[in-house]
Amino acid sequence: MVASPAPHTGSDAGPVDVPSVTLDDIRVARKVLSGVARVTALEGSRHLSELVGAPVHFKCENLQRTGSFKVRGAYVRIAAMPPEERARGVVAASAGNHAQGVALAASLLGVRSTVFMPVGAPLPKVAATRDYGARVRLHGHVVDETLRAAQEYASETGAVFIHPFDHPDIVAGQGTVGLEILEQCPDVRTIVVGVGGGGLVAGVALAVKSLRPDVRVIGVQAEGAAAYPPSLAAGRPVALESVSTMADGIKVGRPGDVPFKIVGELVDEVRTVSEDALSSALLLCLERAKLVVEPAGASPVAALLSAPDSFEGPVVAVLSGGNVDPLVLQRTLRHGMAAAGRYLSLRLRLTDRPGALAALLGELSVADANVLDVSHVRTDPRLGLTEAEVEVHLETKGPEHCAEVTAALRRAGYTVMG
Repeated sequence: MVASPAPHTGSDAGPVDVPSVTLDDIRVARKVLSGVARVTALEGSRHLSELVGAPVHFKCENLQRTGSFKVRGAYVRIAAMPPEERARGVVAASAGNHAQGVALAASLLGVRSTVFMPVGAPLPKVAATRDYGARVRLHGHVVDETLRAAQEYASETGAVFIHPFDHPDIVAGQGTVGLEILEQCPDVRTIVVGVGGGGLVAGVALAVKSLRPDVRVIGVQAEGAAAYPPSLAAGRPVALESVSTMADGIKVGRPGDVPFKIVGELVDEVRTVSEDALSSALLLCLERAKLVVEPAGASPVAALLSAPDSFEGPVVAVLSGGNVDPLVLQRTLRHGMAAAGRYLSLRLRLTDRPGALAALLGELSVADANVLDVSHVRTDPRLGLTEAEVEVHLETKGPEHCAEVTAALRRAGYTVMG
């Protein structure tokens, strides 16, 4: 493994000397991870294969130990530390996946770990991090604040800061995913990877391109946290002013210096996907593949759904993680069903008389729409003396059924306002 890079200051100017990572580093990392990280399954997706017109497979890192690929890089990083550094312990900052990866890796190696997490971090992730052996400290309301607190703790105590993506050993550990893909799918033509800071896509690209330069590697970012396109255009890491996405695992405002260099040289393309595409992808993974995947982990699937004709197969989509809070999963699935046309919300005006609401519900029953919720308003000043307004939330069978339900209500004489 190679030495630590000098930490960047958070400005857009990159460091003068960025440490490199090689295929040999990734091969060494694989030996280090033997018996620690699982060789996760490669599962075919019939639905996506039909959509893309070529075989599509999922690399199921959501089934990895701790629920994501992060344990690979964390273990390699800590294992490479000399005894005097291990004795000082390690510290990390994360809202979830990296926290759990560092906690487990440190425990397996007998190293004391402290993990800073945002105050609003989901309770299941906080509990899991503690269960893996870390001392958890809640600080800050956004990851940047948590990160600064962890770095200050490292300066004060001498604990070694374990960066989530900006270190050669981290990139080498994540690159073992690429070696496994080449062995599990020798005829792969395209690999699609979610991108936050860039550690995973950089490692995969380095492993794959070193052995199979003909394979395309495509990175995927959420539209609201897409730091790589402007950074690649500028030729240096550029920090975004703000980030906003449901995909916490790739919600990163600035590329890492180490992965950025590799991504610029080896990754063929970085695409962006919408929040609707992310939620639809998560829903597809759950319904069609029976896989629980977090929004960040579903980003490659979102890219496939958004432009299925633009991928040469066989395709491998890396499902990078499955650590999703149940409440977030519930909201995201609801969003995904709405994006897929499976929910329909309508406001209607009707005459305020006995039986009017029952008649409306009867029309919806005939149209085979499942009523989830009804709001019946009689006293709004916008309404006429004999009018009532009803808002209904329906479960439907897709966009065509939504149109059929709306048309049926209008034919029945109802005023549909949206």
